Amino acid sequence: MFDNLTERLGQTLKRLRGQARLTEDNIKDTLREVRVALLEADVALPVVRDFVAKVRERAIGQEVLRSLTPGQVFIKIVHEELMAVMGEAAEGLKLDVRPPAVILMAGLQGSGKTTTVAKLARWLKERQKKSVLVTSADVYRPAAIQQLETLAQEVEVDFYPSEASQDPVVIAQGAFQQARTRLFDVLIIDTAGRLHVDDQMMAEIKRLHGAVEPAETLFVVDSMTGQDAANTARAFNDSLALTGVILTKVDGDARGGAALSIRQITGKPIKFLGVGEKTAALELFHPDRLASRILGMGDVLSLVEEVEEKLDKDKAEKFAKKLKKGKGFDLEDFRQQLQQMSKMGGVSNLLDKLPGVNLPAGAAEQVNDRDLARLEAIINSMTPKERQRPEIIKSSRKRRIAAGSGTQVQEVNRLLKQFTQMQKMMKQMSRKGGMAKLMRGMKGGMPPGMPF
Repeated sequence: MFDNLTERLGQTLKRLRGQARLTEDNIKDTLREVRVALLEADVALPVVRDFVAKVRERAIGQEVLRSLTPGQVFIKIVHEELMAVMGEAAEGLKLDVRPPAVILMAGLQGSGKTTTVAKLARWLKERQKKSVLVTSADVYRPAAIQQLETLAQEVEVDFYPSEASQDPVVIAQGAFQQARTRLFDVLIIDTAGRLHVDDQMMAEIKRLHGAVEPAETLFVVDSMTGQDAANTARAFNDSLALTGVILTKVDGDARGGAALSIRQITGKPIKFLGVGEKTAALELFHPDRLASRILGMGDVLSLVEEVEEKLDKDKAEKFAKKLKKGKGFDLEDFRQQLQQMSKMGGVSNLLDKLPGVNLPAGAAEQVNDRDLARLEAIINSMTPKERQRPEIIKSSRKRRIAAGSGTQVQEVNRLLKQFTQMQKMMKQMSRKGGMAKLMRGMKGGMPPGMPF
């Protein structure tokens, strides 16, 4: 997310860092480029105008002109104003009501609403330790009811059954009674979507809203629709008392216009980001962290939280001890690192949060997390002996491994080459000061061996 905007702003602000002092002229030139960058990111024009005006007002004032490092202060102003546009701080769910707290999910068809219900249920269960009941009031799409039932089983939360012949309000009331009787903390209700905003849909959601009086009414919207997402959210908010927004598919959105437009246009906070297809791919929205990522500063706090939550600490400790003792890095270790990388959201997610990692031109497009699964499949097709001693893997073994993993011999060769590069990198890390040298090297691009 924000790849294009980060690149454009990075180039603009980099030129500004070299200035000995800031003048009205170079501030004007810089802000013109910032304006173009935001418009290209599909940020709504009123938001762009307001943002640029506020930055100009602060930048041309004494705050910058008296500073010893005016370029850095200008970047700080841009960072703070980006935060102001998106919201000063993360706004979690307000569920401090008599249980069950009801969350009503609204949105257009195709926005990923049903999947997001499951993601939110999992997040509440794992992060907030809440007992969750989910139900579908989408009586127009029986497949949506079945989909939610399947997803509920996957994330291990309870599902209140419903049928296409029922009235949505009856479903919601029945689910609420069961949630209260069985002492669930939270009830999440999936509602019907439409291809566009229409009076019938809004009337139905209003009836549902009045029947269950939700603690949260969240609008789920596809971030890839850009400023249209913000306009659709405003249309919903005009008819329904929204409490927040969940942006989906942000992992496929290189522009980020929705995230920078929604708060100002609707007045409602973005509460979560959907960052992938898996049910664990839901993040609490932190405006300050996202502003840092937009300006290429990384997001170390989110990365640390992900490590704490998803990393297998026992395996990590064993691996660290093995490296410290000077024992060789083998293909079994490589496979475990691929598995851990996948748990962390893949290579692209990791790079997005690391500060100071500047990929070469075109490298971002080469980062394909599906390749992690292919690499793992190749290693799975090897014998334990081959994983321990890759040097014995010759032509006949390569053909067998390729056939067993459904890949080509060239891909096996490529994996072995990447593994050799990783071996060298791990050997460097095991030496004194090796990690510091590695991180310094990453500022010029990714080290060799990464699965691009």
